[in-house]
Amino acid sequence: MPINGLTVTGIVPGSIGDELGIEPGDKIIEINGQLVRDIIDYRFLTSDEELVVKLINSDGEEWLMEIEKDFDEDLGLDFGTETLGRIKRCQNKCLFCFVDQMAPGMRKSLYVKDDDYRHSFLHGNFVTLTNVREEELQRIINQRLSPLYISVHTTNPQLRRKMMSNPRAANIMYQLETLAEAGIEMHTQVVLCPEINDGEELSRTVHDLVDLYPQVRSLAVVPVGLTKYREGLAGLRRFTPKEAGKIVQQIENWQDNFIARFNYPFVFASDEFYIMSGRPIPPDERYADYPQIENGIGLTRIFLDQWAEAEQKLPQEISPPKKVALVTGSLAYTIIEPVVKRLNKIKGLKVNLYKISNRFFGESVTVAGLITGSDLLQQLPGKDLGDKIIIPAVMLKDQEGDVFLDDITLDELSNKLGVPIQPVNDPLELVETLVKD
Repeated sequence: MPINGLTVTGIVPGSIGDELGIEPGDKIIEINGQLVRDIIDYRFLTSDEELVVKLINSDGEEWLMEIEKDFDEDLGLDFGTETLGRIKRCQNKCLFCFVDQMAPGMRKSLYVKDDDYRHSFLHGNFVTLTNVREEELQRIINQRLSPLYISVHTTNPQLRRKMMSNPRAANIMYQLETLAEAGIEMHTQVVLCPEINDGEELSRTVHDLVDLYPQVRSLAVVPVGLTKYREGLAGLRRFTPKEAGKIVQQIENWQDNFIARFNYPFVFASDEFYIMSGRPIPPDERYADYPQIENGIGLTRIFLDQWAEAEQKLPQEISPPKKVALVTGSLAYTIIEPVVKRLNKIKGLKVNLYKISNRFFGESVTVAGLITGSDLLQQLPGKDLGDKIIIPAVMLKDQEGDVFLDDITLDELSNKLGVPIQPVNDPLELVETLVKD
């Protein structure tokens, strides 16, 4: 829900706000007669060159300030982290909801179901639009909150209502068409569930959405994620490798058609579908401008291309000799394995590659980003860990510091295993960590 004004927490020295004498604790209430509900209102309203700002200072006095500035000039005010107020919570009960499958006893923030269109605009979060009222739809249009990232799942209104257990879910095409007509750019996704929204239903969804291109700019198709904590939830299963191969082929056929029509592939299969099916990762051009990178689509291609670049810089020998353990999830193991074979050709370097099963969420969860500290603590003792353990940085949650999903910190894990741990983001960092002292 919106908040009543924004409280100033800091002022840039020499800025307009500093010159006007605005101080921490002052609250910006209105700009040009419009209520400031959140940071989006503030940014939109302060883009004008002439402003009338109403604020209440820390003593409770109301001020009106007339300001003339350049169009792109900022007032120099900081409002800290509480700039959106209470987030809009998800009102759906999706068959495949990952939050409903979380392990019990974890920190409260992991059980929060965010479905806030403002977070979609600001941070690229996928939202369903089921809790967006008509006036909020109009706000998106008026303030040009674009691009948005929207979880569609299916354009069949009856099926979407059933999948999300929400009657408002049936309005998706009206919402998308309204936003598209207003020129709002959207990136969409389908969480694909076997025998529910795949096959002909997926075909319908793809063709309904591509009809709104280029306002609907892209569509990601990702497989449903299932943990072992599904008691009392809908009976879902994973795709088989054969089914994953058929989905990849279907999507590549659509891409061929869309590239011929628009010079743009539009629909993208997740990396998981390619790895599950054993099919080769597409070349760079098939990912165009990587519109779904935040969804993990194309990360494997980027990794392979970065590795090809890093491989050219590998030395023939390193000194002093070094031995390390490199760990990853089961999904990425086949991608990392040839990399490790090449690294082990360097004289003086020994890399032991270990595949970590996800026992915390269940072994059907295969991505490295959901490996927990307890998974590593259970599976690495007794293995040859060498001088250092290298992990993918995605195992750690940046917003929480160096901590895994299960709240084990990097330092705690390192102390218990007796070996330093180094997170790396990409092959270039990996090579730098390995070949430099």
